[in-house]
Amino acid sequence: MSDPSVESSFDRFVILFLRLAMGWTFLYAGIHHFGDDKFVAGFLSHTKTFHDVYAPLTNPAIAPALTFLVEYGHLLIGLSLVTGLAVRASAPFAIMMMLLYWTAHMNFPYIEDANNYLLDFHIVYAVILVVLIVKRAGHVWGLDGLVSNLPVVQHNAGLRAIVA
Repeated sequence: MSDPSVESSFDRFVILFLRLAMGWTFLYAGIHHFGDDKFVAGFLSHTKTFHDVYAPLTNPAIAPALTFLVEYGHLLIGLSLVTGLAVRASAPFAIMMMLLYWTAHMNFPYIEDANNYLLDFHIVYAVILVVLIVKRAGHVWGLDGLVSNLPVVQHNAGLRAIVA
């Protein structure tokens, strides 16, 4: 179940660890905020640099739908990364979320507080997710390696692109 393009077993272990660590991060975020219909509005109500972009999303008509999307987005991304299924499809959404979170609490040039100057963990997570895409992390002890061998996937270009 391992990808031959990853040379050593140490490389495979590191990729597996990063995939599981990022998967747990998203999975826990989805579980932790599950049922809390105020967390997205609370998070977005303190924006500074991009306040005009994020403030409308705290509108009571929009916030519940956005909260639903964030909760289930975290949950699905986490499940995808933990199982190694459709990593290539879920990781770009995770990168997008990380970049949006990065800008949400930006007080240019600082991120959240004076200790983070332009760079914080959201950017590091986004880079890790890019590495997971490039290294085909779903094929390293994940379900993408198994699913890619199914005939239905091999005969469907769209499915092949998701698990390739």
